[in-house]
Amino acid sequence: MYLIIATLWLFWEVKYVLFWLYLWQLKDYHVGRFADHFRTHKGKKILLDVSRVIKLVLFVLFLALGSFFVYLLYILLLVYLAEFLMLLRSVINRSIKKPKKTFKILFLGAVSFAVVVLFLAEMLKFNSPALLLGFDILTPIVVSVIVLLFQPIFVLMRNHTLRKARDKMEKIKSLGGLKVIAITGSYGKTSTKEFLSAILSKKYKVLKTKEHQNSEIGIAKCILQELKPSHQIFIAEVGAYDKGKVKEVCSILKPKIGIVTGVNEQHLALFGSLKNLLSAEGGGELADSLSKDGLLVVNGDNKYCLDLYRKFNGNKRIYSLSNKIMNSDIWTEEMIVAKKFVSFIAVNRNKEMSHFTANVLGGHCVQNLLGAILIARELGMSFGEISVACGNIFEEQAGMTLKSGKYGINIVDSSYSANPDGVFADLDYLSVFQGKRLIVMPCLIELGKKSGEIHQKIGRKIGEICDLAVITSKDKFEEIKKGAIGAGMEDRDILLCDKPQDICSIITLSCKAGDVVLLEGRVPGELINLLTL
Repeated sequence: MYLIIATLWLFWEVKYVLFWLYLWQLKDYHVGRFADHFRTHKGKKILLDVSRVIKLVLFVLFLALGSFFVYLLYILLLVYLAEFLMLLRSVINRSIKKPKKTFKILFLGAVSFAVVVLFLAEMLKFNSPALLLGFDILTPIVVSVIVLLFQPIFVLMRNHTLRKARDKMEKIKSLGGLKVIAITGSYGKTSTKEFLSAILSKKYKVLKTKEHQNSEIGIAKCILQELKPSHQIFIAEVGAYDKGKVKEVCSILKPKIGIVTGVNEQHLALFGSLKNLLSAEGGGELADSLSKDGLLVVNGDNKYCLDLYRKFNGNKRIYSLSNKIMNSDIWTEEMIVAKKFVSFIAVNRNKEMSHFTANVLGGHCVQNLLGAILIARELGMSFGEISVACGNIFEEQAGMTLKSGKYGINIVDSSYSANPDGVFADLDYLSVFQGKRLIVMPCLIELGKKSGEIHQKIGRKIGEICDLAVITSKDKFEEIKKGAIGAGMEDRDILLCDKPQDICSIITLSCKAGDVVLLEGRVPGELINLLTL
């Protein structure tokens, strides 16, 4: 029987190790982000899982009640058999969580599995179910120790990669044909990068960083693997979770143009203070890294960007939806937000104007388009050329898509990521639909001390726009509910549910053809598959 238990234990350990490696990778091996996850309801559920509690009780009983060894062994067999069946179901449903294949993951996985196999080989000599249980319970710590133990080696490898990228960038720049544009901010980075690339590609040979490639190592790999002397423009999206990271990336890029798309409290918990956040994501380090003839471009509709603009003494430009509040370099008139496109007239200080249409969803996209249009104009493209180029922009580049759902329900998929300003903007977009409006979203993470206040504001916005809300995580559910009820939503219309099948049932029972459902933030992929055709 012990051999059967050991075999089932091994299968479970493989799945368990993969999960913890997946979680470390998901949090970019960042200790702060990893630790912050366990302050959330979902993180606490992982640590206080029923299976873990049962195993802990069994572990204590094995140590204390040796005379009942056989009975405890049968119970342990049932526990691991149940987990094996759950593992099989996950494999069949393809819902098992595993990390993406990278050199780092393959290495850490090999070390972790070697430790598991060596431990099992030793335990087979002792026939000790208590030791197997003990290792099982401590697996999260074992994997985390392995990750942290080898982190210095990967830091050395990372630094070597950064040096190679810096050398290549300097070599290509010395040829005189490359302009580098760096984009940072709490939100709007990716869509601004995508819009700018689509526009500039009409006239120049452009390279941009790929999706999720905004860390220092991701940008360095893009430079090493893809940047060529023939490229005229390199657009880099620069993200950060620590003060100093944007500065480090800019020391490689030495950007000619820096864009700050918008700043809010997203990731405030990781930075530790607003001052640190404003230094990195807030554009302070990017502004300081620009050369004397460099250009800083900021979003004039964001108060933090405005503060940066006022403090910066170099060449600078500002864009905003309206020219009534401040004297912008470019602004909009006659903006139209439709279900499948946005349309507006852009006007600059020289009184040039042109009509622009882009097949993207939501009025907030206009803000990011303005930033891209301003940069393209600075780089020598005419309004006419830019207007034509905007016709090549498509929904996915804005991070939000409109999909045909089952039973004629409209599904707005904004599940790429979520931040406070993005949630408000996506809710505003729902206003173009005439039918019933629903939102499905988790609570936001890494917001620090202002999290409760921000979630209450989100709740108020939901109450103003939506007829029904399904929140998929518990952390700030009460704050969202309080805000929604304060805005007039009925208590029964704001629900807490995290099971895709149940959420799908709620939606299909509540909606008819023509109604709209907004999937905001990291909702389960299974739910998207259940709702869409």
